[in-house]
Order: sequence, then structure tokens, then C-alpha cells
Amino acid sequence: MADLVKFTIDGIELEAPAGTLVIEAAKKNGIEIPSFCYYEGYSLQAACRMCLVEVERMPKMQVACTLPVGPGMVVRTNTPQIQAARKGTLEFLLGNHPLDCPVCDKGGECELQDMVFRYGAGESRFTETKIHVDEQQWSPVVFYDAPRCILCFRCVRACDEGMGVGALGVINRGAVSLIAPNMQDHLNCDECGQCIDICPVGALTSGTYRYQTRPWEMEHVGTICTHCSDGCKTTLGVRHEQIMRGNNRDRSGINGEFLCVKGRYAFDFYDHAERLQTPMVRNVAGKLEPASWSKALEVVAKKFGEIKARGGRFGIVGSNHTTNEENFYLQKFARECLGTNNIDHRRTGDVTTLVDALSGTSGTLATTADLYEKKAFLIIGADLSIEHPFLAFQIRANYRHHQAHVYTVTADEVREEKTAVRAIRKPRFQEFDALPELRDALAAEPNLVILFGDSVKGEDVRKLVAFGESLGIPVSYCALVDYSNSRGAIDMGLTPELLPGYHASGTPGLNVGEMLAATDLDAFWVIGENPLENAKLSTKRPFVVVQDMFLTETAQKADVVLPSASAYEKNGTVTNGCGEVQKLKRAVSMLGTKPDLEIIGLIAKEMGFAPRMGPWLPDTVFNEIRKAVKGYDIPLPAITLGAQQTMPVNGRVGVQTNPDLVASAHENLFTSGTLGRYSKILNSVIEKRANQ
Repeated sequence: MADLVKFTIDGIELEAPAGTLVIEAAKKNGIEIPSFCYYEGYSLQAACRMCLVEVERMPKMQVACTLPVGPGMVVRTNTPQIQAARKGTLEFLLGNHPLDCPVCDKGGECELQDMVFRYGAGESRFTETKIHVDEQQWSPVVFYDAPRCILCFRCVRACDEGMGVGALGVINRGAVSLIAPNMQDHLNCDECGQCIDICPVGALTSGTYRYQTRPWEMEHVGTICTHCSDGCKTTLGVRHEQIMRGNNRDRSGINGEFLCVKGRYAFDFYDHAERLQTPMVRNVAGKLEPASWSKALEVVAKKFGEIKARGGRFGIVGSNHTTNEENFYLQKFARECLGTNNIDHRRTGDVTTLVDALSGTSGTLATTADLYEKKAFLIIGADLSIEHPFLAFQIRANYRHHQAHVYTVTADEVREEKTAVRAIRKPRFQEFDALPELRDALAAEPNLVILFGDSVKGEDVRKLVAFGESLGIPVSYCALVDYSNSRGAIDMGLTPELLPGYHASGTPGLNVGEMLAATDLDAFWVIGENPLENAKLSTKRPFVVVQDMFLTETAQKADVVLPSASAYEKNGTVTNGCGEVQKLKRAVSMLGTKPDLEIIGLIAKEMGFAPRMGPWLPDTVFNEIRKAVKGYDIPLPAITLGAQQTMPVNGRVGVQTNPDLVASAHENLFTSGTLGRYSKILNSVIEKRANQ
């Protein structure tokens, strides 16, 4: 740690590590120094001059955003001279700024508006005609109103440094300077919207939120993004049971304020016109027709009961989008009530083999924090910025702030190569050929995090762990998985060979592929998955039950379809790819739907299994998970406060899994399985078509 420096701000004696900026030292001690251009984590700009302070023995006022604290420094932040300077700065910024606060979407959240109320002049000395430029639409989600822009360059730095895209820049000079997109009149970028949220004024606004509502009219609900496995928190602005926008400006999750296009905008699938809102039962004519919940549940329970009574075979496919509680409850119902281990889900990364291979070694499972704190990273077979944008964001921030070393072994060009000390191209499944080339460089690092995609699985995972052990340094590992609860689905035992907590199931059942190939299934029950999108059942005509939000290819073949709630419409927990458990919180309700946990519970009740299954309440089921799954013994209040790390096993797994079952969909920034199909925003951006 740097040596501590003693100094004084506004008469208060303080100390901070050498090199700390005055603006940061003041902030950490509850002293506000206003600024527009300064933004924590990005390069220094010193453009707005709002953070001027007086420092003893310095002949003129200094900008606090570039001035490090020094021994014995005496700083004053609120003298009459400083107030006059800030007032003059604001008067200058308003010289061309339109006074359209009543219609500007930043009204109520505008930093310029706040500062003008606090320091601004009652009237301006500038009488010249305002320079006006027409508003521009750069993409379906980004609008730019140049007269509102105060040229703080936050957006440019966020896009270049934070996202690694560099899609924004500055053209012209002086009063006619403008922020400009990389394609002259439109953007070609990640469409993440970070530039909008970081803008201190209303220059950049959201195409989905503009002119819709005001921040004080919404309820702000913090929940977890339902798309990829990075586990970003998104704060949904809700008005009249409608989600109006998503952001995380309060930095309350593991992702700070970072969100990709899916986390910020792709919540819109929830109210798609094709959303299912009533159960459907196939009639004698072979057509699906609407039915009441009581009728649909009665049909399912009666048929399931008949099949169980005659010793028939069930096949059950769960989801990596459903909650931990729903997955745990589903496998419990399958095993204890229906008497089957034929339960599986789509596996997108070989977490099980990694957990087993790490037993007895010095290696550990990586955490999200490791990606910002560790010194070196080896990325194997993954386009991290496109498939796991938050993990990539963490590593970029690490590189900027701590000069982390990045090594990549990929089949194609990836964004991480821009900052990599070594970048090697190898075809998929041949990545190990490159590791001997990197051995000496990696062994010289103080520590290392290895992130790998689905091209590393089975024995290759064991070889990778052995390679890490041979380096003689602390090594952590992350098996990259696709969806919001892919890790949780494995931890909760949504596999035929493993119970919750990676205990052997005894008699392994059928996996998804075997279920599809089986010729003697009597019932096929699918929750939140679409296995028949590109396949078909070999069984002539099993009884098919589907719980989903949409009439997918699988649902179209069902005998009973039960409309389920989305992740934004229920409570529970999910576990991200790094094993951090976080809490979902219901933001809206969709008429006619039910959470999958409640649907499973109601089927169990209809079949007479309610006493064995227990209440279908998320908190009650999680308390059962705490007792059954190692690493999940976490108090619920702790999860409510933030992400909690789990460690799923203590020792060997003891069960061999089939690596052929592991296959990532390699979702990009603009796709998200079935959900992506129903997101208007994801399907509207030009980058979606470019990635197809």
C-alpha cells in the first residue's frame, strides 16, 4: 500500500495514500467537490472546471480532479471565490444550452440542473444567439441532442476505455464542437447504452425511455439480468406494471453501473404480443385450445398419476433460466414423487469436471472480484467481450488501473487482443497446443485466472488444471457457461447423474439426448427450455407438458402448455458463472402467468404430494437448499444485501459426466436463446444483423 499522506480539507485533518486525487479524498470523507468531466475509473480530462479549489501557497485555483494530495496540503472547497468561479462556469455552459428542462428526459436526474440550482446565475450575460444543431438518432437506442452537450467527454472515454469499442469521438473545435459516432451518421458498436447513463446532462438519451415518464413516477426495483451468466444487477424502472427502463446507476451490484445491451434494454420480451397468458390443452381434434388453470392442472396431475401408477417412464428437462428454488423443487419432485432420475438441462460449460479436477489441488474457482484484482489472465476458446461482456469489462478495468497481463488462445480475433501481451490463434479443440508456448511467461506471473469455453471439457479440463498446477503460482479457474442460472442448475442437481450439491444420484437416468432418442417415454415434461427446436422425440406419442412464456417449437407439440412467469416477475435466487448467489426480486406481474415454482407445487398438490414436497415459497425452499447443498448455507438477509460466494463441494465429485453433453450456444451481445427472439430491441439494432 502507498504511504499515507496527511493534509487538510475545509479545516478537517485527513490522510490518504500518496497519489490520491483531491476530489477522491474529499468524496471518501463526505466532502462534495462538484464536477462534470471527472468520472471514477476513467482517464482524467480537466475539461469542465467545476471542481476548482483553493490550495494554500498556490497562486491560483486548482482543478481537484487532477491534483494529487500532498503532505501538509491545505485545501478549501467552498470559499466566495470558488462559488463565483463555479457560477461563472455554469453561466458559460448555459451559453448555448437549451433551457428545455420540462421536456428533457434528464430532468430530475441532471447534474447540470442540480448545479445550476445550487450555484447558477439568475440571468446570463451572454446575449448572442444560441448555436443550434438538430437532434440526431444514432441507433434505435441512442439519440444525441448536441445543444445540450457540455463536452465533458465522459461518453467518449466510457466507450473507448470502458467498453473497448471507441465508437464515439469529437469533431470540430470551440463552440461548434460535437460528439460524433463512428459511422458518420449512426453508431456501430455494442449498443450498451453506457454513454447515455454516464452523460451528466440530456445530450444522450434512450430511444426506449425518452418522453415516456419521469424518474420520480417510477418504482425502482433491483433484480438480476435474466440473460447471460455474468450475473449483472439491473435496476428496473416500473410504472403502472410496465418496465420503462433498466440501469444500475446506484452501483449496487457486482457489476457497478455496467450493463450490456441485454441488461439495459432487452427486458422487453416480457410484454411481447405472443406472450402466453392462459393455459392451453390439446382437444380431441388435436388442437391446442385455451383452458382454465384448474382444468390444465387437473389434466396434468391425472395423466402423471396414471403413468406413475403403471410404472411408466418420465423424461424431464429443466432450464438454466429458472431459479435455484425452482430447479431444486423440480428435481425433488422428479426423484421423490415421480420416482425418476431422467432429469437434465442444457449444459453449456463443464463445471462438474472442473470442480472434480480441483479437488486436492491448490487451484480455486475464480470469483468476479478476481477479474479486477488478479494480475494475469489466460482466456481460452472464448470471445469474452461478445459472450461475457461484464467479465471482459472487469479485465479491461484491471488492465487500465493495475496493468494486468492478458493472454489469449482463440480461433478468431477477439477484443482482448488489443491489450494482450500474447495472443495466439488456434482452431477450436486445439487450444492446448499453444500452452507450452506460454508456460514460461505464465509461470513468471504472481497469480493467474484461467477462463475457458466449451472447447475445453472432459479430460481436457483435467489437463488444464494439471497445467495450472505445474506453473507453481496461485491459479483460479472459471468454466464459462451461457445463461443466467446455468451454474445454479448444476449445483441444484438438474442432471441425471448428480443430486444437489454434486452427490451421486445412485442410478443415473437419461440425459436430454437420450430422452429424445428413447422410444418408450410415457411423459415428457419441459420447463423453460426448447429441446424440440431442432430435434424430435423418437417416442411415438408421449404425454408432453411444457411450461414456458411463449409457444415455442416444443410448446407447439405439447398436450398441455402452462404459461410461466419470467425472471422479472418472480422472487428467488440465481447463481452466476462464478458461483455468486444473488436475489431476484419481482418487478412486474403478467396477468394469467404463474412462477414455475408455483406451477410445480400445484401439480404436486393435485397429485397428493404436497406434504412431501412442502410449501412452494422461495424463502422456504431456499432454507431447504441451505441444508442440502454445500456452500449455500448463506443467511437470506445476506443475499438480500448483495452477492454471496458459494463453494459447491469439498472433495471429489465421484461421478464421470459425458463431455459430449457440454455445448455452448455462443450467444453474442444481441442474442439470448428463445428470449432474444422476442426482444424488439435486440432485433432492431443493425449489429444484430451483422452478427447473424
